[in-house]
Amino acid sequence: MARTFTKIGKEIEIAVKAGGPDPSANTRLRVLIQNAKSENMPKENVERAIKRAISKDTADYKEMVYEGYGPFGIAFLVETATDNTTRTVANVRSYFNKCGGALGTSGSVSFMFDHQCTFKFKVAEGTDPEELELEMIDAVDAGIDEFYLEEQTVTVYAPFDAYGQVQKFIEDKGMEIISGEFVRIPTDTKEVTPEQRESIDKLVEKLEEDDDVTNVYTNMKEEEGDEE
Repeated sequence: MARTFTKIGKEIEIAVKAGGPDPSANTRLRVLIQNAKSENMPKENVERAIKRAISKDTADYKEMVYEGYGPFGIAFLVETATDNTTRTVANVRSYFNKCGGALGTSGSVSFMFDHQCTFKFKVAEGTDPEELELEMIDAVDAGIDEFYLEEQTVTVYAPFDAYGQVQKFIEDKGMEIISGEFVRIPTDTKEVTPEQRESIDKLVEKLEEDDDVTNVYTNMKEEEGDEE
């Protein structure tokens, strides 16, 4: 939980520096505050992150993406938010080297992943599922590629650059956003044996334990029963 709070805090700082501290005027910040609520992040933590972002004494975080191959040729994309890129790249490289992988150059594996945004939002009680489905089909005009309805919750996926317009579509419909984030989805996945998975997971764990790392993506096929 502490790691999740740290990640959201960094994202809030980056969003505030990019678009200002007013959630009503900063669409990305507005959704991040909702993300914080859904993760039970205390309001005080959110306020501190906003204050840090507008303080002149606070170091700037840069969002950097590192690419490489893990054991058995599995592609890795590592997203980071760091105030010291020299430290971060050295750490990421060492994790790859220790786990039988190799850090690559920019563009070496990113073409294997679709960069998308995804939102989850609540549907009002009493909403007709068939009417909602028709509305979501119409939402393709708002940039939405896919949507999944499960009870009173809808999950949608859209291209990375459609984030703002999809958020506006949901809010204009008066629906409550639960969360909104960017994801990288592999265009093709690779089968691995249980033993290979264990080696690959070790690299994933090492990367995820680093405070500068925000997300780790691979093209390893999920085990049966894994959640998306």
